Amino acid sequence: MSCRGWSSDAYWAARACRELERRGHAVTLGCKRGTDARVIDRAREQGVTRIDTFELAGGMRPIPDSADLIALARVLREVDLVHVHRGKEHWLAVAAGYLAGARRPPVVRTRHIAQAVRPHAGNRWLYRHATALVVTVTEAIRQQYLASGLLPMKGHQVVVDALARLAAQGCAPHVVFVGRGGHEAAVLTAIRRAGLERHVSVAGFASDLPAVMAALDIALYVPLESDGMSRVLFEYLAAGRPLVAARTGVVPEVLVDGVHALLVPAGDAGALADALARLLQDGALRARLGDAART
Repeated sequence: MSCRGWSSDAYWAARACRELERRGHAVTLGCKRGTDARVIDRAREQGVTRIDTFELAGGMRPIPDSADLIALARVLREVDLVHVHRGKEHWLAVAAGYLAGARRPPVVRTRHIAQAVRPHAGNRWLYRHATALVVTVTEAIRQQYLASGLLPMKGHQVVVDALARLAAQGCAPHVVFVGRGGHEAAVLTAIRRAGLERHVSVAGFASDLPAVMAALDIALYVPLESDGMSRVLFEYLAAGRPLVAARTGVVPEVLVDGVHALLVPAGDAGALADALARLLQDGALRARLGDAART
């Protein structure tokens, strides 16, 4: 795993390792060197017992990549299967397999997001000829993979637009965005342009997500496109938070509108504003959805 932090794909990789170990297989989880507190310790908490580390440097880095290829080739001569979750380790595992010679194990790739695979010759070869199996965590991602769909977006602008509509109607809930990323500056700019600085907080990274979720009156999950088998969606449900979710990705596969959550079309700020207003005005509905979320 080339993850620098405890992302959804890191979580599912650790869960898969634990389950395979439970079934009697010898499994080693490969992690990025230097991520002890952020990834490795969390994987051990999940029950993973065997962990090896590699450089897994970002981008194309000849020196660390060469060291990883040599180290991986030694490992691959001793294993029966390689399971990768991101592009960096996918390419490294395939290349190291050729260095391993006749003992080259098959490579399985799990795709956790619906971002289209770039359709250049290298990727066509990688997926069609060098990969034994491609696993997608939802049917929506499988369709995106087959059809080369769009890059998923988190939907912050839709939330800002919906909140602006509510504020114009005299309804002013407070929204908190939790997390960090490359779009933070754009989100802050959108908030300022809408005049919503008093109604929106950008909280940054939070390590204690259960505490954050316990403080919420309503949870929002509104990506514009499929966000994979989103861990945060299921954490909202487990926390018993009344939820408004975009009807995309795994959402319509696991949630029923009006039973487990209020579902809205992805990217529809008006529908999101209406759903929020409905929940804000109906405490009994919030309680019912929160209770149903856990079932």
